[in-house]
Amino acid sequence: MNKFKKLVILGIVSLLFIGNIVFAAPQPQKIAVVDLQKVVAKSSQVQSLKALRERRNKELAAFIKNAQADVNKQTTAAKKKSVAANYEKQIQSKREANAKEYTTKLKAADANITAIIRQKATAMGYTMVIPKASVICGGDDITASILPLIK
Repeated sequence: MNKFKKLVILGIVSLLFIGNIVFAAPQPQKIAVVDLQKVVAKSSQVQSLKALRERRNKELAAFIKNAQADVNKQTTAAKKKSVAANYEKQIQSKREANAKEYTTKLKAADANITAIIRQKATAMGYTMVIPKASVICGGDDITASILPLIK
């Protein structure tokens, strides 16, 4: 009788487990696609970042041109070498600062765009959003509803 009780309990536990699996079946995914190239092109953050990068590159080019002129003005080889080394350090420092600033602002723009897409997709009931360029077919294109939200 003891074995019978164990078998009955095991059977009941098994049925409960199987019942939970059936009832816990995952909901179907609602998938959206977004044309990220269009979204990024529309972003004022990205546009101002591109303009800033161009401006910084022009400033650096002007600095390099002035540095070269200053090095060429030096009368001795030792003085030219010393001045050139000093300018090299300054140029490297400016490049690193520009790259750091660009990376920081690019991450902020990416986070902003991602948050906007996530908010809108969630509000529309989508469980997954995939870049349109990565999808051959399928998914609902929600790009048109994202574009007005991008600043």
